[in-house]
Amino acid sequence: MAGTLPATGSAAAAADPQRLSVDLAASEGPVMRGANGALYGLSDDGVPSDAALEPLKITSISQKPEGGAQHPNGDALTVSKSFFRNGGGEINVMMQDIYAKWPYEDLGIDDYLPKVDKITKEVSADPNSDRFVYIPFNEPDQIWYNLGTSDQAQYEKNRDRFFKDWKTVYQRIRAIDPDARIAGPNESSYHTRLLTDFLAFAKRENVMPQVMTWHELGSGSLRDFQGHYDNYRSIERELGIAPLKINIDEYANRRDLSVPGQLVQWVSMFERNKVYANQAYWDAAGNMDGNVVRSNIPNGGWWFFRWYAGLTGNTVKVSPPQANTIDTLQGLASLDTSRRQAQVLLGGSAGDSDVVVQNVSRSVFGRTVTATVAEAAWSGYEGRHATPRVLTRTKVNVAADGTVTVPLRGMHKMAAYRVVLTPGGSGTPTAASIPWTSSYEAEDAAITGGQVYTQGTVSNANGYAASGTKDVGSLNTDSSKVDFTVTVPRDGTYDLAILYGNQSGTPATQKLSIDGAAPVTVTYPSTENWTYRAKKDVGVRLSAGTHKLTLAKGAAEVTLDRVDLTARSGAPSASYEATLADIGGKPSYDYSSSAGVGTGALVLRSGDKAVFDVYAPRDGYYTVVPRASAAVKLALHGETVTAAPGQALRLYLVAGNNRVAMTAPYASVRSLDVSGDGSTDGTLSYEGAAATLAGGAKLVDSPYASAGSYIGWLGNSASSTAEFTVDAPKSGRYVLVVHYAHNDRRDNGHAYNTDIMSRTADVTVGTGAARKVTFKNTWSWDDYWTLGVPVELKKGSNKVTFGNASAWAPNIDRIELGRVVG
Repeated sequence: MAGTLPATGSAAAAADPQRLSVDLAASEGPVMRGANGALYGLSDDGVPSDAALEPLKITSISQKPEGGAQHPNGDALTVSKSFFRNGGGEINVMMQDIYAKWPYEDLGIDDYLPKVDKITKEVSADPNSDRFVYIPFNEPDQIWYNLGTSDQAQYEKNRDRFFKDWKTVYQRIRAIDPDARIAGPNESSYHTRLLTDFLAFAKRENVMPQVMTWHELGSGSLRDFQGHYDNYRSIERELGIAPLKINIDEYANRRDLSVPGQLVQWVSMFERNKVYANQAYWDAAGNMDGNVVRSNIPNGGWWFFRWYAGLTGNTVKVSPPQANTIDTLQGLASLDTSRRQAQVLLGGSAGDSDVVVQNVSRSVFGRTVTATVAEAAWSGYEGRHATPRVLTRTKVNVAADGTVTVPLRGMHKMAAYRVVLTPGGSGTPTAASIPWTSSYEAEDAAITGGQVYTQGTVSNANGYAASGTKDVGSLNTDSSKVDFTVTVPRDGTYDLAILYGNQSGTPATQKLSIDGAAPVTVTYPSTENWTYRAKKDVGVRLSAGTHKLTLAKGAAEVTLDRVDLTARSGAPSASYEATLADIGGKPSYDYSSSAGVGTGALVLRSGDKAVFDVYAPRDGYYTVVPRASAAVKLALHGETVTAAPGQALRLYLVAGNNRVAMTAPYASVRSLDVSGDGSTDGTLSYEGAAATLAGGAKLVDSPYASAGSYIGWLGNSASSTAEFTVDAPKSGRYVLVVHYAHNDRRDNGHAYNTDIMSRTADVTVGTGAARKVTFKNTWSWDDYWTLGVPVELKKGSNKVTFGNASAWAPNIDRIELGRVVG
């Protein structure tokens, strides 16, 4: 059965499968990818990393003006460097974020106008000024103007004041930047009354925004947005206004962000209406609003947006079981006749579903198709998610009426699914290998010295996402523990994934025991707060049958949400389909055979390129094998290596996403196969104590550092440096992996945002030029993260120096170096 999921701990849905229909003959227009934006999605140049940002093909983001006092980072011009470098579209400048308080202090329009002048001059002077959009007011229905009042007389008074100020600011911007694009009115929610009045006023006074913006914040938007959109377009028509570009520049709530099954509901309604949209900023800047772990690591939400970025051609009509209904099965789909691919993204509902694809053209797909089904699960806001698992690869006959039915069984409510149809050709795809897995909710386990809490729900949309909407907290007494009763089918090693939160201020521990045997210590890195969910992976050895798995209090405290047990079947591996990779040039698509990954082959010629997004669970060496008909070149971390067909390469990958580019004079490529768990054999490692310190930098004792001390007080002076002497066995390209920590914050007393800051260090190799590297906040001073920096080393002794003349650098625990080609 195409799409049958692995057995889980919950019973399969007994109801008849839901039906989601896709009509390939009903085009909605070109894929826009408009709904992938984020408010404060970037915090600094390098946060998120290039490798995390580029694959998402972000069409718009919203950021503060340079020097804005609302938050400590996320300045539009500063982050524009990495945004545009990685193919970003346009940047909305939230001009009122120049103010420090939330809601903004109302000091009058005369106070605001000089700030408007300064912002406009800075943006208009930027070489990419045409890619910025000015948003002069934010949520005026609540802030400064109270346009949402139910008192009609008061509304009209407030409205007229707002309109006067809108005209003044609009003309002020245009006087400085005549080509400026201006967006508004930017209400906190949709108001027919205001928009009708506003559009009439803007048309009459010639101060029409170039982009229409409002916010959709709340579960009800999943029900109401279509009505809002239709009503808005009717107002335009009644007033004789040509359709404006729309950007819903804040959407979704904490319970939605990071959750593929929620995100697909929002994205599908925005994409089908061809509007742009940015996720809301409820927590910390720099992680695309909950979709990037640390700086470079995907979670389930990232993979959903990576799938969205991979849609090509035109979107086509999708008919869900229930339209415009909160928390139901929804989807979006695309058809690319030149690539001969149809893709469906769906989710939001548990149980069984049939995806019925209609009007599958015989001239495009032939008589059979290969249906490939994959799952992007919820892994938490800060829980890493490996390459989405392929659940099935099945050859299916196209029915006489032109339909293909793909059954999905045992879907998970918080997950999203991708169905890809490609021509079947000859041959048989390799069957997907799905390990046994089962999930256990903490709130359903035996709890001692703890409490069950309800988190994000439809009625509490800004509560944090939790599996089953509940978690277990207050596990803070000596006797606190949670006993899970688990049953496994066979003897072997199982991967135990623990969804948790840790706001202790340091790494926390629990004691893990099985059937009362001697416990082992599980260490949990810090998270933003108790409910900002992360994932800890541990291996356990179990015999077939039922066991009691206990997580008992150790040092500090954690909250527990759910544990997953998955049978381990060797080293992790994934096959990345070439015909689903990003491309450059004009490669061709060959579906004459569905052997291997089932999706045919990408034919590369001179000038063509395929780019694969390759996941690594940790920094280290992996086996990389191109499944190609001829030799190909792979480019990674600034290094290029040639591989013969089927040749296994040993390549160094950094934790998270790695963009691997493939070229060839001529080669037919089915996949790039990657396996391994990040071997460090052959890498160089140097503890902080090995460095020569100067200018006040010093070793600081710490039980959390790998060798008991770290380099602290580094930087804030040109003389303060840490110099490592590195002995390279060969000349060439290496990845320098820095183990670092810092917890710089600027607490502005914001109502809900966590204002973390990044630090930078200038890294110099030998006598080369210094390179500024950005290090994201690690949530506590005692949590060490890694950041990979490609460097060139010569054979023998090399000096690698860290410093920062103008500010503090991060604390450094140790460094590692691995040659890119091992």
